[in-house]
Amino acid sequence: MEKLKTHLDSLIDSLPDAAALRAKLSELYSVYPFNEFEYVISTLLSREVLTLDQYYELRDDYMERNSFLYIFEISGPRTFGEAWAQGHLKELIPNLRKPSKKLDPSYSGEYDFLLDEKIKIEVKASRTVDAESDEPLYVKALSSDSTRPFWMNFQQVKPGCCDVFVWVAVWRDMIRYWILSSHELETNPQYSVGQHRGNVGEGQLHVRQDNIASFKQYETRPDRLAAAIREAFKRQQAKKAAR
Repeated sequence: MEKLKTHLDSLIDSLPDAAALRAKLSELYSVYPFNEFEYVISTLLSREVLTLDQYYELRDDYMERNSFLYIFEISGPRTFGEAWAQGHLKELIPNLRKPSKKLDPSYSGEYDFLLDEKIKIEVKASRTVDAESDEPLYVKALSSDSTRPFWMNFQQVKPGCCDVFVWVAVWRDMIRYWILSSHELETNPQYSVGQHRGNVGEGQLHVRQDNIASFKQYETRPDRLAAAIREAFKRQQAKKAAR
């Protein structure tokens, strides 16, 4: 969005009556799908400042930079976290199974997936947005190369209830994945306990633009997710054996 606005602003500046157009924009009342961008682009096309071929190129570039913008339009944190994120991970790792009493007699809803019939996995997801904006999610969504501040808060984290955590973070143009063992998350400096009063064993983890690099060792590619989960499980088992 930032790049699109910058490009359109430069084209507006090339008009002899740029000030008049900006004044009109300041008074513009938008009703979907007629909005500021539609008005600016149609005006630039009519003035022949923007050709049809240039418009197609502008549109294609925008679509490429915003491949995952639709995810920011998913309403409700629960719908995003459970329906989309878990479904997305299941597509990448078909061998994941939803836990049940049949698979795990002690299961009571405390984790999201089983892998290899034994690895208990919790999925946490977040969308990367401008921390200083009050706009709707799809407006304040950030691209991966943005320098704007962001704050991803992975909530209701319960290290004692699973073996491995999978984090899924969505930008406008990419999705990134981190795999940590339960012990690695619980002992991470960014993890804080006591998210809610009385909730023993539960906390949250804050990922910001100034600390995300510290998680680099846990980041993995989509095609290595299953392998990374198994590796994290081995680290978790080794830590348990050492206690």
